[in-house]
Amino acid sequence: MHVETYLSRIGFAGPAEPCLEVLRSVHTRHLMSVPFENLTAHSGGRVQLALPLLYAKIVEQRRGGFCCENNGLFSWLLSELGFQVTLLSGQVKRETTGCYGPPFDHLVLMVSLDGQRWLCDVGFGSAGFSVPVSLDTSGPQEQGQRVYRVRRMDTGMHFLEWQQENRGADGDCTEIYKFTLEPRCLEDFEEMCWYHQSSPCSIFFCKSLCTVLKPGGRLTYIGHQLISTVFLPEATGGGLKTTTRELKDEEIPGILAEEFGVVLNSPLIPKDEIVKPLPLMY
Repeated sequence: MHVETYLSRIGFAGPAEPCLEVLRSVHTRHLMSVPFENLTAHSGGRVQLALPLLYAKIVEQRRGGFCCENNGLFSWLLSELGFQVTLLSGQVKRETTGCYGPPFDHLVLMVSLDGQRWLCDVGFGSAGFSVPVSLDTSGPQEQGQRVYRVRRMDTGMHFLEWQQENRGADGDCTEIYKFTLEPRCLEDFEEMCWYHQSSPCSIFFCKSLCTVLKPGGRLTYIGHQLISTVFLPEATGGGLKTTTRELKDEEIPGILAEEFGVVLNSPLIPKDEIVKPLPLMY
């Protein structure tokens, strides 16, 4: 781990002390610099969760990754900067079925700082938050036109919820994923890492995708489409504007390089298939 090289990769400049301002800044900079992508699995490779390999891929090769990769490596950076970091197991709610994925479906981070706890996640995609979310309140936490909440059950299960468009404190929220605060290690996620690269029940196996946060919106590649999402000014009513462009096979490598900074060593096989329902209910 070369901290300065990592910070340069995500465009962070300035003193990197373990404080809330730095935590928020590196979190946002990571999301705007490192894509959330699964292109290794669609270009003849396999993701492995050894930290040196993740560092080489994301920092040195300027690639991205899915949750175990981005959050796994980000936890290493935070630890090197002096933050107290705990890896947590999350289960993502599927929009199509309303069911949750299995345990270790998603890797998220908890940072303890000055007596407060913060949920960090630089590996989720379009529904993710841009700055850390407090784990010490159940109230609404506004981030632009979005509102996030963390709801805690007596069982110890926590639910991350959101409103895609800010509808006030009393607006209905949608569950994104659930998690507990039980400490985990990166090796605990190896089986699910393989599952996401090989199961027709995983979106990462069924769709080739790459997405990155942009100022005022997000840019996403899926299969043969390039999707641009922009938040409209609240003065004009707010909401989202989505533009979709169809791509030919020969266009995709150039789009990935120019728009996401991703250059693959092997040819990509674009994929956009329907994700099969999970065989078990969680």
